[in-house]
Amino acid sequence: MNKTDALIIGAGPTGLFTAHQLKLIGLDCEIVDNLDKIGGQCIELYPDKPIYDIPAIPECTGEELTNNLINQLKPFDIKFHLNERVDEVKKEKDNWIVKTNNGKVFSTPNVIIAGGVGSFEPRKFSPKECEKFENKSLFYSVKDKKIFEGKTVSIFGGGDSALDWAVELSKNSKVNLIHRRDEFRGAQLTVDTVHELVKSGKINLLTKYQLSKANGSNQIESIDIKHDDGEIKNLKTDYVLGFFGLIMQLGPIANWGLNIDKKTIEVDTEKFETNQKGIYAVGDICNYPGKLKLILSGFHEGALAARACFKLARPNEKYRFEFTTSSKTLKGRLGKIK
Repeated sequence: MNKTDALIIGAGPTGLFTAHQLKLIGLDCEIVDNLDKIGGQCIELYPDKPIYDIPAIPECTGEELTNNLINQLKPFDIKFHLNERVDEVKKEKDNWIVKTNNGKVFSTPNVIIAGGVGSFEPRKFSPKECEKFENKSLFYSVKDKKIFEGKTVSIFGGGDSALDWAVELSKNSKVNLIHRRDEFRGAQLTVDTVHELVKSGKINLLTKYQLSKANGSNQIESIDIKHDDGEIKNLKTDYVLGFFGLIMQLGPIANWGLNIDKKTIEVDTEKFETNQKGIYAVGDICNYPGKLKLILSGFHEGALAARACFKLARPNEKYRFEFTTSSKTLKGRLGKIK
């Protein structure tokens, strides 16, 4: 069992800054996220799009903001638990026992939900038989591109992820790129590169097709794709990749006994605590009168929630507010005093 002063659910910008604030006041924390990478919406939805509402930063991308927040955490040793969805939260004496879908268990007096608008789950293929091939020969993300070397890979989608992986995998694999439309939604430079690879025979492009059936026993052996006019093609393939974007789900949080209204969690504005003592909500997932869904608002909410955690994590100590500019203690935690 992992014991910590606070457990943060969500590794997006608000979750990362909240972790910084917890560590700054001397509390331990760990972070759980359903995604396979740090950054939340900033990385999954708009890594290259500009953000303009971060104080003192005129403009930055989602990826740049994430990298800066990660660098801000470098003085601290924070454990990240990625690819973990929190399924169960229950009270045991003065602590919350938190369990994930992969069997990890945490004991903590404080749980901070910084899950944006919920957990992200990939949009999946509609044919039901696809489920038996998931994480074997059918994937919705790429974790190890080496498994595709020398194989035939059929990629579905028309956005940046589909195009980027079609270009990358075409270096060492036979690639079928299948899209339900003629037009792509990816960056123009990548679209141009794909068309060049199609002309040179590196990519086999099929538009106005969708997956109709996946064939095989334990592994995919071939797929049937259906054209808009009803024509069916059968393609031999070793792997299938689907990139259709993400669905945002509130998920198991809906069953934790919290005051939920329209997929947001109601909190107070003093501690950003929910109706359950020791459970806080910050960022886009929380709601209160005057709420603004801005990243800077999430930072403010996380800072106050972090300080509220101190009372439950250190009941016999008195929290004293200190400025980082003058406090030797806080400078020491940041590694500014040798």
